Amino acid sequence: MDFVSIRIITGDVARLVAFYERATGVQATWATEDFAELRTPHATLAIASTRTVPLFAPGSAHPADNRSVITEFLVDDVDHVHQNLSDFVTDFVTEPTTMPWGNRSLLFRDPDGNLVNFFTPVSPEAKEKFAR
Repeated sequence: MDFVSIRIITGDVARLVAFYERATGVQATWATEDFAELRTPHATLAIASTRTVPLFAPGSAHPADNRSVITEFLVDDVDHVHQNLSDFVTDFVTEPTTMPWGNRSLLFRDPDGNLVNFFTPVSPEAKEKFAR
């Protein structure tokens, strides 16, 4: 088994793709107007329209309704990224904070209210864990 991606269902694919492209610096690949992917070396963030939900099961997913999943991105310098995001991210949940497990994390919400964590390992253990 291999974990491939996370998919966000949204009522406005173009808006959410533009947000994540700007936040991550990753250019999306569009399959259709209802589906795009932002691919990084280790994971993919897929963004799909509500029109795709019935293809799986009608009513099985609802846009802007997540309160339990955090999508996480490893970044080189979370404090620097925070400065770059401050002119367009409107909902910061926490400023850069060093967590007990050794990551310096920045938590914010995307335009649909989904939680996003950008983090940088800062403790020796965290740096070792994420060394590439």
